[in-house]
Amino acid sequence: MYKQFLVTFFAAMSFSCAQKEKIDSYKLTSPDTKNKIVFKLEKGVPTYEVGHNEKNVLNTSKLGFVFKENDSLCNNFEVISAEETAFDETWEQVWGEKHNIRNHYNQLSVTLQEKSGSKRKIEIQFRAFNDGIALRYIYPNQGQSDLVIMDELTSFNVANDGDTWWIPAYKTNRYEHLYTKSRLSTIDTVHTPLTIKSDNGLYLSFHEANLKDYASYTVAHNEGTHFDLDLMPWSDGDKVKTNGSFTTPWRTIQIGERPGDLIESYLVLNLNDPNKIEDTSWIETYKYLGVWWGMHISKYTFWEGPKHGASTKISKEYIDASKKLGIHHLLIEGWNKGWTPAWYENKMHEFSFTESTDDFDLKEVTDYAKSNDVKIIGYHETGSNIINYRKQMDEGMKLYHDMGINDIKIGQVGDMLNMTEWHGSQFGVQYYRDVLEKAAKYKLTVNFHEPIKDTGERRTYPNMMAREGARGQEYNAWSEGNPPNHTTTLPFTRMLSGPMDFTPGVIDVLETKGFNNRRVHTTATKQLALYVTLYSPIQMLADLPENYIDKPEFQFLADVPTDWEDTKILNAEIGKYITTVRKDLKSDDWYLGSMTDEDARNLDIDLSFLDEGTFEAQIYADAEGTDLNNNPSKVAISKKQVSASDKMTLKLPSGGGTAIRFKKIKN
Repeated sequence: MYKQFLVTFFAAMSFSCAQKEKIDSYKLTSPDTKNKIVFKLEKGVPTYEVGHNEKNVLNTSKLGFVFKENDSLCNNFEVISAEETAFDETWEQVWGEKHNIRNHYNQLSVTLQEKSGSKRKIEIQFRAFNDGIALRYIYPNQGQSDLVIMDELTSFNVANDGDTWWIPAYKTNRYEHLYTKSRLSTIDTVHTPLTIKSDNGLYLSFHEANLKDYASYTVAHNEGTHFDLDLMPWSDGDKVKTNGSFTTPWRTIQIGERPGDLIESYLVLNLNDPNKIEDTSWIETYKYLGVWWGMHISKYTFWEGPKHGASTKISKEYIDASKKLGIHHLLIEGWNKGWTPAWYENKMHEFSFTESTDDFDLKEVTDYAKSNDVKIIGYHETGSNIINYRKQMDEGMKLYHDMGINDIKIGQVGDMLNMTEWHGSQFGVQYYRDVLEKAAKYKLTVNFHEPIKDTGERRTYPNMMAREGARGQEYNAWSEGNPPNHTTTLPFTRMLSGPMDFTPGVIDVLETKGFNNRRVHTTATKQLALYVTLYSPIQMLADLPENYIDKPEFQFLADVPTDWEDTKILNAEIGKYITTVRKDLKSDDWYLGSMTDEDARNLDIDLSFLDEGTFEAQIYADAEGTDLNNNPSKVAISKKQVSASDKMTLKLPSGGGTAIRFKKIKN
């Protein structure tokens, strides 16, 4: 599965303190020479700068640490070695938005040592890619068994102000906020990915990669456009507890000259460890229905009672609908003991992960599903009571494995894990990784809700399929909803970290008015386009099953794949519009999704991405006169023959979109 086509290592000159002329400045450039990193040791203080062509990205920015008892490791250094290497490979994803990914970078490793005192050493690694840069620290064990990090002094002295899209850190509801657009110089403390349209014309995304056994970081405003890396703490105030040694996650900056460059970057994935699961035959992408939307619009309840959604009776009805629609996976939530009307409150709520409610029979339902070629997706809601979940995790996962279930959704509803620890703290990082590894043991793929942010671990553990980690479709059911620009912002913010289980596909966009006077703030066609623009290897068809039956537009949902050969962004403006095309991994077909915010617009697109030959364009567009507020559920379907030399104009009304399947015509 993992194919290495080309690996080249070439050593550069090593420098040591013994040299006659001490070198304290080192420059690293990307393979295409556009991105550069300059490391300097000035009066014993380590710093770095970042640039792209002739434009500055980061001005001089500091590096270092503060340990417990005000023990700092940030000055009084000398360089004892520096080595440059290069690496170039192409590796194959088990699944993804691009099947073959090139990992091509130049690396500079600088080892520093304190000139006096304990004379501790630390290595700083820099990597320069064509699509950005990354750095991390490696601290070897030097006689301390209980080293505690209180602050990581990595700073980001951004060279230019600009527009930025962000969500706040340290707030209730975790990452589930609408994005705010503002000037970079005005933000406070925010989550990553942090996306910036710099005044110098560059597009930047600050994030991290390969986060494990460490605290996740937020970006804290210092002054002007100078920011500090802020580690999410334990409840006792410690940031990272170590055994005396540590390797930090990679601190990443993706750099693009157009918005789509950020989406077409695989830098975060490339910085994760290769796949550790030898047999991946049980891991598959899929589309699924769920006893879910009905709960959110109050047609059903999560808990036992006359409207309980996860009863044997309703589950079988959904299985029948899945079979009729040709959708082979079904999520059932709320089948186990412990659900109450107060399940979502911040309390140490206790669920059982093996005991069924009185009106549900797990074996009967899974057997019935199997006889109808439908696979059940399991669900574990922890309520953020991690103590309770850890006690039952093995037993609960084994039960699913024994029932022939291969997929599990795991929720952590609650503002704090165990009501005390941040989801993004080292405690949370360790917990989520433990669950993922445990799931792999039982051959279960994972869909985390209320998760820690994605940092690319799906490369290492490809059973990590998708996660929530943003404000999804459900907010359209029981809040003021998501405005039209929310889904035109997500591809450039949250989605840069990895796949999201947004749960698209509500095509009866006014239906919720019948239950709680809410609605989905898009047209139905934009809901179709989301299957291309918001990537996930598991895509929910979130609407009530009856809203798909005998609907011509359902054909697009039946056709659209969940695993891709390639992905390209044809046009985009952050928060306003985007047009994405993806090539099916298993055929010669291409799929297009285009969508706009609250403003109507026409987008001209070039079909040169198509391969040689003729294609039938199966076009799903908003009907004439349709927009966000006028007949939003009406879809117009048409067909035409096209080739790579053709152009098209997409007419997108307010809150609207277009979805197209380009089906290769065989000669």
